[in-house]
This record gives sequence, structure tokens and C-alpha cells, in this order.
Amino acid sequence: MRILAPLCLFALFACGAFAAPEVLQLPTVDLRINAPENPTQLVQTLNIIIILTLLVLAPSLIMMMTSFTRLLIVFSFLRQAMGTQQTPPNQILVSMALILTFFIMEPAMRQAWNNGVTPYMNEEIGYAEAFDRSIAPFEDFMLRNTREKDLALFLRIRGEENIQSEEDITLPILLPAFMISELKTAFEIGFLLYLPFLVIDMVVSSVLMAMGMMMLPPVMISLPFKIILFIMVDGWNLIVGSLVRSFQ
Repeated sequence: MRILAPLCLFALFACGAFAAPEVLQLPTVDLRINAPENPTQLVQTLNIIIILTLLVLAPSLIMMMTSFTRLLIVFSFLRQAMGTQQTPPNQILVSMALILTFFIMEPAMRQAWNNGVTPYMNEEIGYAEAFDRSIAPFEDFMLRNTREKDLALFLRIRGEENIQSEEDITLPILLPAFMISELKTAFEIGFLLYLPFLVIDMVVSSVLMAMGMMMLPPVMISLPFKIILFIMVDGWNLIVGSLVRSFQ
């Protein structure tokens, strides 16, 4: 009896514990699209759609409307001119260009946030005005770094008359003009970067040919001299400083 009594009590508690288990309530996910019951629901839905759209287009916007294109192309030219193959790797170059882009574009982004995004979030202005205020600092940046010749090219393609002021330039014309201006500037800087390293390659190649070592690859000998030259002149400091100052 002393042994059976505790066993019976344990069995009763076990039966009570498993007889009425608690029902686990799982959250439900409703994927149905219903008509909004009030304007507030419609505004919230539109906000979500706009945010998702911006997240999808963010990489393209960073490349098209900022300094990212020029920085990345110049860094790629520098790596090819030095002949270091995959050093620095592509991830490092892209990260450097992205960080410098945020540094250069920080005043424009702050102005767009204060003038466009914040008033819209406070429900002080509407969609159209918020977009115009947010895009205005970026348009000013692109306009200051776009050549008049490139603007005139796309104006002629569209068949539009000569503009009277900067306010008449629309975003569809400014974007491609800014892109080809950035490409031209980046290639000009890349050409200037190639010159000193090209001189080193020519000198090393001439010395090797004079010594009769024609089977020895000149790149193998010139690479250490290029790296030493780049370190002695503090190349990263000069290049990054010149690139940041190249934007008006």
C-alpha cells in the first residue's frame, strides 16, 4: 500500500495533465485583398507599396543619381593599372565606393529627409509635394556635375526647345545626361591614373630587353615597383581626396 499510493497519485496527476491539453493558438495570416473601409487604410497600403518599390529600386537609384558610378569606375581603373589582378577584391572596391557615396551625398540626403520625408510623415504635405522636395537636392547635385553638352544631346533627342532656366530641366532628361557625364569624367581620371604605372612598365620592359631577359615577364618585375611607388606617395589618400573634391 505504501508503494501503490504514490504511484496512484502520480497516475492521477499524469492523467489530469494529459487529459485536457492547452490548445496552441497559431497566428493567422490573411492574404486577401479587401477594399479599404476608410481613407486611412488606403494611405497605409500605398505607403507600404511605395516603401517596397523604393527598396527594389534602391541599388539602381544609388548608381544613377549619386557619385557611386564615378568612384567605382576609378577604383577599377586603378586596380587594372597597378596590375594587382583581384587585389583589392570587388567586394572591397564596391564597399569603398558605397561608403564614399554616403559621405559625399550626406548633405543632399539630409536636406531631402528634412524637407520632404519628415513633413510627409507628419502629414503636413502630400505625395507630389513630398516627392518634389525630396528629389530637389539630388537634382541640384546632378545638375552641378552634368555637362551642358550632354544635356543638349538629350534635349535634341527629345525634340525639345532650348530651356530658359535650370528649373525647366526634367528628371528624365537629367538622369541620362548625368550618367554619361559621370562615365566620361571617370574615364578621364582613369587615363591619368594609368600614365605613371605605364611609365614604370615601359622602363622595366626596356631594362629587361637590354639585359637580354626577354623571357622574363616584365609585369612580374614592375609590380613591386608600382606598389612601392603607390605606398610612398600615399596613393589612397591622394586618390580618395581628389575624387571627393572632384564633385562640385
